[in-house]
Amino acid sequence: PNQEELITTLIVDLIAHDNSDTAQFVFSDIDGPGGNAPIVLSEPLKKNTFYLINLTLLNEQVNLIYDLTPEIKAEGEEHQFFYENSIHPNAAITYMDGDIYGNPIGILVSLKTDVAQSGSLKITLRHMPNKFAPGVKSGDITNAGGETDIEVTFDVDIL
Repeated sequence: PNQEELITTLIVDLIAHDNSDTAQFVFSDIDGPGGNAPIVLSEPLKKNTFYLINLTLLNEQVNLIYDLTPEIKAEGEEHQFFYENSIHPNAAITYMDGDIYGNPIGILVSLKTDVAQSGSLKITLRHMPNKFAPGVKSGDITNAGGETDIEVTFDVDIL
């Protein structure tokens, strides 16, 4: 079995489908759990806009920064990202990638913003979720099981 990797940084790149806007959310906890408080940053999004979201996961505790994203993608059947938002019920998130069995991974998703408002977006990476449990394929974490590799909540402002 593969040993879990330390994830110190999560970068969320958001690009509007029509290229009219870009934004980035960043979580960074270089010293890992317990030490200094993590840095969590987010840039505002535009209302009524479709965004393509691409995630990058890094371990920055090693001499050379190690990008874990290709490994997670290659082991997609053992991983799934879940997105929980309090932005607006119409702020729909859709999986755009899948594992070898056609189940979602969630490194690449789309987000449609609606009205101007504030809320939050929680991104959770589960290792060894049950992707065949009720609701999991559509992004409901309730029955997923598995272990949480990283969970981050970003403040989101839609202007």
